Amino acid sequence: MLVLLVIFMVTAPLMKQGVDVNLPQAKGKSLPYEGPITINVKKDGSLYMKGARLNMEQMKARLSMLSKEDPDVYLEADRAVSYGRVAQVMGEIKDAGIQKLGIVTEPLKNK
Repeated sequence: MLVLLVIFMVTAPLMKQGVDVNLPQAKGKSLPYEGPITINVKKDGSLYMKGARLNMEQMKARLSMLSKEDPDVYLEADRAVSYGRVAQVMGEIKDAGIQKLGIVTEPLKNK
């Protein structure tokens, strides 16, 4: 059983699936990454939710349905995405009724 436990502990971090984005760095405490909903904004400005590509209207419709459950939503935006695009996505998320919105960043590396 100990061997199985070690195997699962080693392989669990490798099972993370998602869209690859280059996150910006910022000071602050690390947030638990257990949010049920993650919106990804790739370098070209395209939107992804749970690995599926969406347009703005589809994202807003899905989040409107989920807003009754008061979920935590995390926004992962590539650092190359314009501030205007990120602000637009954040506005649409809030307009869909989502109250808990967090922005995911990488920890700032000390020099």
